[in-house]
Amino acid sequence: MTEFLDRLAGRVAVVGSGLAGLMTALALAPRPVVLITRAGLGEETSSAWAQGGLAAAIGADDGVGLHLADTLAAGAGLCDEAAASAILARAPDLVARLEAFGVRFDRDADGAYALGLEAAHSRRRILHAEGDSSGAAIIRPLIAAVKNTPSIAVLSGFEVRRLVMRDGKIAGLLGNHAGGAALLPTAHVVLATGGLGGLYEATTNPSGNWGQGIGLAARAGAVLSDMEFVQFHPTALDGPGRPLGLVSEAVRGEGAILINERGERFMADRPGAELAPRDIVARAISAEIARGGRVFLDARPALGDRFAARFPRIDGLCRQAGIDPARQPIPVRPAVHYHMGGVATGLDGRSSVEGLWVVGEAGATGLHGANRLASNSLLEAAVMGLNAAEDIAGQPVGEVRPFVDSTLPPSADPAAVRAVVSRHLSVLRDGENLRDAVKALLPLVEAEGTAADPAMVALSIAVFALLRAESRGAHARTDYPLTASLPARRRMTFAEVCAHAGAALTHPLARSA
Repeated sequence: MTEFLDRLAGRVAVVGSGLAGLMTALALAPRPVVLITRAGLGEETSSAWAQGGLAAAIGADDGVGLHLADTLAAGAGLCDEAAASAILARAPDLVARLEAFGVRFDRDADGAYALGLEAAHSRRRILHAEGDSSGAAIIRPLIAAVKNTPSIAVLSGFEVRRLVMRDGKIAGLLGNHAGGAALLPTAHVVLATGGLGGLYEATTNPSGNWGQGIGLAARAGAVLSDMEFVQFHPTALDGPGRPLGLVSEAVRGEGAILINERGERFMADRPGAELAPRDIVARAISAEIARGGRVFLDARPALGDRFAARFPRIDGLCRQAGIDPARQPIPVRPAVHYHMGGVATGLDGRSSVEGLWVVGEAGATGLHGANRLASNSLLEAAVMGLNAAEDIAGQPVGEVRPFVDSTLPPSADPAAVRAVVSRHLSVLRDGENLRDAVKALLPLVEAEGTAADPAMVALSIAVFALLRAESRGAHARTDYPLTASLPARRRMTFAEVCAHAGAALTHPLARSA
């Protein structure tokens, strides 16, 4: 029997309670909103785990133009310059909005913002809150604000499994609630479901985040963009635990260096050294590991006994692993950290499906291009939440019609997908491995079992990666090591992804079954 959530019918449905979802819901007030979360508010979100902070060009020596130039350089020719400029320009307004909700950014002894430096930034422009616990410190007051906003109803324990369509438009949500099927009628849905790191065995993201928003939107016919660009953070704590602990880029920003097991500083002669763009650092570390070596982040000369005070959370992670970062180098390795691609949206957050907005990591605005500039993600998540809310505020409530009982799809399980993705869609790729990934993933999609939805997302990454016959940003192909002279972004529906997947399996170079 299906539960019909008529008491919440017609409200704007915001799915996800990370920074993007919280900002969307708060900015829509006093319009009625239902904020839907699989776990508790702010739980199982990458936002709460963010260490590095929020990038904002608010320093006396900084400006939007400089921030934009750094973003475009990191994006390796694939940023949408107009979108990037517009998002970055909202940073001062955003900071003021966050502070109005109770966020307290770190300040120095003179009361000025304590701005940090991270890789590929030409200025100190990273705002932190409570040191390296920035994400949690930012969303905590937003959660309190949500609880104190009468127009926001929170629906916890609701796992959205399908977007309900009628006449090509959003008509509602179908999911699991209290152990059974539940339908929520609505004409306006905002997906703020986070990234897809949970598709990989080595990730710094919550393992349960495997790209649900992308899968939901793809099944509804939404256009996807830049799916091949998966960013590997160069310095995850190398240990047996999963997800891997993150050793923030800010540690390198404070002077920590990368060394191998022989004590050699292998990044010293590269442009930017340890603060080169993430794709360059991740590839260099991967090369050291591929030859059978190990890599360590050495903060002893730069920080020493000051490490625990500057990075208390990271210090705790290290000590749990039996490492004293003040006196020992930290073992590190690349791990999936962020996805630059996702559901294609405009600056207003609208997808190609009427009634569907996508914000935060699940969406692809063009800000990040082929490689995200450090700490631009929290900025984008919050700004796009504001933008989507402003766009929805001008929309009529829309017609809400009754539903009939619907069959609830099975709960998704990415376990069967992880080994394929981790082996074939990692830091270094090649055509043979990408075709092997397609061969393994397409049957999982077609079987429509518990692995189907995660396999849809993973297949999209594989097909986009196979079609990009070059190395650019976070996408590195050993069989196409050069970067093409003309940068191009790619957009496809999932139906088009499947068509390309079928063609790949008939390619002369495809392995026989």
